[in-house]
Amino acid sequence: MAKVNTVLGPVSPDELGVTLMHEHLVFSYLGWECDALAPLYDREAAAEACVETLKEAKGYGLKTLVDATATDMGRDIELQKMVSERLGINIICATGFYTEKYGKAGYFKFRSQVYDMTAEVCETMVKEITQGIGNTGVKAGVIKVATGHARISSYEEKMLKAAARAQKETGVPIITHTEAGTMGPEQADLLISEGADPKRIVIGHMCGNADLKYHVSVLEKGVNIAFDRLGIDILFPDKLRKACLIGLIGIGYGDRIMLSQDRWAYWLGRPFEFPDAAKPLLANWSHVHVFNNIIPALKEAGISEDKINTLMVENPRRLFGGE
Repeated sequence: MAKVNTVLGPVSPDELGVTLMHEHLVFSYLGWECDALAPLYDREAAAEACVETLKEAKGYGLKTLVDATATDMGRDIELQKMVSERLGINIICATGFYTEKYGKAGYFKFRSQVYDMTAEVCETMVKEITQGIGNTGVKAGVIKVATGHARISSYEEKMLKAAARAQKETGVPIITHTEAGTMGPEQADLLISEGADPKRIVIGHMCGNADLKYHVSVLEKGVNIAFDRLGIDILFPDKLRKACLIGLIGIGYGDRIMLSQDRWAYWLGRPFEFPDAAKPLLANWSHVHVFNNIIPALKEAGISEDKINTLMVENPRRLFGGE
């Protein structure tokens, strides 16, 4: 069975245990460092905040966290190692790139005037997976790619093609960002057409809508999906997310769905306070929302412990094990 790259070294897929598939330790939007009033980044303070935030989740049995922070969104490998060591959980870091709108598109777009962007990005991903990230000694364990709302730009298409080729070469899973749950079928088709293994693809943020027909159209391609923005009611209400999740499990897709919250533990930049009107819609958004609220709701709806274990343990194990 394939080993899984974590920030502290390779582990067996059987050692992953309860897994949150799409979270963030630190998060920033590009340009935060240009804000003269933004506090300087303090890695030790960030590590303390991450450990404090995640220790409750560990108390619920969390064993593995996939940090979905792309290469161009403030990824900090040394921080991930510190938190993994102090908290005693596996952390799987990502290689890959965010959307054209919010990621660092300029460098590769400039080079693409002369060079093949898809090939260069693929080489970058493969290097970080097989040799390591910079001089950290850490190898990426997952590939992250993203597309914008209701369209895939030419730049994003090249990034997805690069991810598919890197996945084919290394066997490492791909997780995606969809904006408001759009472009899921298109992402799946593009990745598979470039040689990616459907069993090792997770189309993310599919809980951005409650269209069962749409979800099934993605699942029928043989890929996995993630309900990984649970608790962010300001984007889409959990009431509908839960109904859709229960429905999909009920019609037999529970073995290809994974759960998470897309929450960050430490914000880079000037402190950000949500408006008062938004706060009630974010009251449950935390790293323990799945454990505190979603799993109890599933049990109340008659979902068995066995099926919940499939969502939280078996599906991530199969994804990383290539089963």
